[in-house]
Amino acid sequence: MSARTPILPPATVGMLGGGQLGRYAVIAARTMGYRTMVLEPDPHAPAGRVADEHLVAAYDDEDALRRLGDECDVITTEFENPPAAALDFLDRRTLVAPSPRAVSIAQDRVKEKAFLVDAGLPVGPYAVVDSADADPAISYPAILKTARLGYDGKGQRGVADASEMRAAWRLMGSVPCVLEQALDLQAEVSVVAARTSDGGFNAYPVAENTHVDGILDLTVVPAHLSRRLTDRAVGLALGVADALDYVGVLAVEFFVVDGDLLVNEIAPRPHNSGHWTLDVAQTSQFEQQIRAVCGLPLGDVAMTRKGAAMVNLLGDLWNDGEPAWAASLEGGRTALHLYGKTAPRPGRKMGHLTAWDDHREAAELRAEAARERLSRPG
Repeated sequence: MSARTPILPPATVGMLGGGQLGRYAVIAARTMGYRTMVLEPDPHAPAGRVADEHLVAAYDDEDALRRLGDECDVITTEFENPPAAALDFLDRRTLVAPSPRAVSIAQDRVKEKAFLVDAGLPVGPYAVVDSADADPAISYPAILKTARLGYDGKGQRGVADASEMRAAWRLMGSVPCVLEQALDLQAEVSVVAARTSDGGFNAYPVAENTHVDGILDLTVVPAHLSRRLTDRAVGLALGVADALDYVGVLAVEFFVVDGDLLVNEIAPRPHNSGHWTLDVAQTSQFEQQIRAVCGLPLGDVAMTRKGAAMVNLLGDLWNDGEPAWAASLEGGRTALHLYGKTAPRPGRKMGHLTAWDDHREAAELRAEAARERLSRPG
């Protein structure tokens, strides 16, 4: 894809999806002077509340899609599972970034794995499971993941042998799955980066991530990696973006295994592990998304502090009543972000805290302590 004429304010930026990622992207777009329109079926969705206009309709509602496509100069998405038909419909009416092809690959683990292998990118041992008598040549234990609609630990089960795998496959609805060999992980890291239509690329410092029950719990920046692995992670992310002819912000998640990197997943959107950029980067990942899809020069990705850490706030924090928000901000160097979701539920991402300090370890301790203070009796 070649360079194109920039889309300038007060043009209209459309957002397919209304979650917290869309909320911050819409805020960034409005701050830059764009008009914004969100298509999202939930009338209380976080992004819809801050957009100029919220179309409350299903993602496959043709009337709503037609209006979105006709009124928006560019349309992007904040989640990886919009219906392919909806993206294709919009792509025939206006500019869609990232492209429907890129999103369709990232939203299907079978397609994603095949794409990575075809592009010569390193992945762990895996097999496709799509029948009850499947007997893939893979070592156990392993993790069975649905090809579609799995996120935050949903749609996956650990299995100890082939018999257990087949039973899990039936319990998961007998849908196409990917079986991944369980690996001895040294770390999990991610690269959040942006690419423009003319191939311009800029990556934030590599982040190190900790998951609990399949949900991101903690991100620390910069990752504790050698220069070799840091450079390799950014280089592999560039390889992914170029192979997809990607436009926008994307995240590439990696496993560190035996001192090297394996690509785990691609997220075709801003990413939870990039939330720290709202407070500790020259340009947030959300402003970068708007810059990239509108064809503007990419912003500076440098950190404004030497160390940063982000902790997620899940609905479990509300089990004993409203958290002690003021306590989390004691001592400064901490920022609170709540997403405006109406109902806290266990495991639901309701917000996050970001902390910064003179080095990554101090920032991590500060973020963890701030979250612990939320449970302080009021």
